[in-house]
Amino acid sequence: MALCTRLQSFPSSSSSSNHIRPTKAINFHPICSLHYNSHSPFTEKHSIERYHRDQWLYKTQLENIENIAFCSSSPPDSNSVRQNEIALQLPELEKLLQVLREKREREGCGGWKKCGPGNVFLVGTGPGDPELLTLKAVRVIQSADLLLYDRLVSNDVLDLVGPNARLLYVGKTAGYHSRTQEEIHELLLSFAEAGATVVRLKGGDPLVFGRGGEEMDFLQQQGIHVKVIPGIMAASGIAAELGIPLTHRGVANSVRFLTGHSRKGGTDPLFVAENAADPDSTF
Repeated sequence: MALCTRLQSFPSSSSSSNHIRPTKAINFHPICSLHYNSHSPFTEKHSIERYHRDQWLYKTQLENIENIAFCSSSPPDSNSVRQNEIALQLPELEKLLQVLREKREREGCGGWKKCGPGNVFLVGTGPGDPELLTLKAVRVIQSADLLLYDRLVSNDVLDLVGPNARLLYVGKTAGYHSRTQEEIHELLLSFAEAGATVVRLKGGDPLVFGRGGEEMDFLQQQGIHVKVIPGIMAASGIAAELGIPLTHRGVANSVRFLTGHSRKGGTDPLFVAENAADPDSTF
């Protein structure tokens, strides 16, 4: 189901397509298993830092983020946790969509005057150091209406987000995807059609093992303008920090980047690596 507990469909003057379907009612529960004192520079899926950052999504259900209940029984399975999270977020996501659409109507969009959709920016945040961001990335991050961010976007980079922007965590870890890729596509499309400036924050570079190409293809097919702002790849960032050249005359005349994770049913990355070996290349 493409937005998992999809956002309810509001009448929209910007699009006649009803790509967001009504959803079944879900009984949700308080958020469980928060991790306090997280020392990770990145966004862990159930860290208290994440819920502080995204607490606008939960204010319909929770008056004080500090009073979130903890689970006393054995933790639920990851799919139940994911469904519960999305159910908690749904009312505020719907409300934000409605606010954006009403704003467009006040600006005269609709009827005889047609306004185009908002822009989507795929922004690479590099290896985590905000000083390694491009100037354009900083400008876009600070001017966005909504930012969908991954796990490997560092806390320091997220501190640059403008005070009026809304943040939504869509990160993935092994065994837990807060949103499926299809759901991320639908979120980007829904808010862009409502006229928002939407930023998709990714670690490293969005077009290198970041599924940025899939998001770009989907949105462009729907008539949404997508701009890509590159970032420093983790590989080049680590090499620079350690003082290791990725190419060196007489030693390595090329660089190869291989994925460590194949899609379901794909070729084993170890098999790919063994057959891609080249004494003149850096892997």
